[in-house]
Order: sequence, then structure tokens, then C-alpha cells
Amino acid sequence: MLALAEVDLPISEEHQLIALASSGDKQAFKSLYETHHKRVYALAYRLAGGHDLAHDITQECFIRLWDKLPSYRGESQFSTWLHRLCVNQTLTMIKSQKSFWNRLFSADALPEYSINDDYHELDQMILKLPERARVVFVLFAIEGYRHEEIADLLNMAVGTSKAQYYRARQLLKEMLS
Repeated sequence: MLALAEVDLPISEEHQLIALASSGDKQAFKSLYETHHKRVYALAYRLAGGHDLAHDITQECFIRLWDKLPSYRGESQFSTWLHRLCVNQTLTMIKSQKSFWNRLFSADALPEYSINDDYHELDQMILKLPERARVVFVLFAIEGYRHEEIADLLNMAVGTSKAQYYRARQLLKEMLS
């Protein structure tokens, strides 16, 4: 069994784990989980806005990964592929909540492992943003998606994505002043 810390695996080792996990090797899948679960959780938390939902999303992402892993073709980096799977799963679960717009979410403290403490205050402000503005802001400013990609993911016009991003920035500026 490989001893893995929260660091990236060498590509060849990761490919080997992916191949083994794709064929049903639970230890290899566990190693992939141990390598990637903190990043998946941090992304889910930023998008969803609460610990309980982020934990649920993280669990669902890895259940979905177990099912989808055999379809991974290696055309992109595994972390990129997993990131996209996580974003899609997060958006699906957010939409499935009783009320997409009025759902209450807690802005409680992040667990120590999820992100750097230097960003804690900023994360707390981001969590106070309205949901659509927060999701667009996280995808664009933090995760590096283009507005065209965000519009496609969220089924909105590119202009709406840009407007939500602008709204998020304005609200964050107000919170900072």
C-alpha cells in the first residue's frame, strides 16, 4: 500500500492507480481518494456554502468517480477531469436542494485542512454572497473557468455570467469597506 500525503502523485503512479481502481481495486481507489479528497471538499464548500452539504457533495463525487473511472480516457489530467466531475456534481446537488435561491447556508469556520487560514476571512465573505453570484465568482476568479464555460455549466447567457461576477465583486468591495 502506498503512503500518500496531501500532495500530487507522480503522473505514472497516478496512472497506475487509475488503471487499478478502474478495474475494481479498492486500495488503489482509496489512494486516489486520499490524494484528492481535500481539494474536492474545498471546491464543494466554496461552491455550496456549507460544511454539511460540502461533505455530502464530496461523498457523492467519489461515488460518482467510482462509477465513472472506467470512462476516464486520459485526454486531460486526472485532476482536471475530477475537478469537472466535482463542479458538475456540486451544481446538480445545489439545484436539487429544496430552494435554489432561498436555501440557508452557514458561514461557519472552515476545517483546518480545507484551505489556508490566510484566506479564511475572504472565504467567509464569499459565502455571504447570493448563491448565483457566489458560484460564478468561485468558478471564474478562483477556479479559472471562462465566462463561456460558466454559462454552459449553469445554463445561462454569457452576459449573465459576467453580470453575476460583477455583482459579486461589487458586493465583496462593499463588505471590505
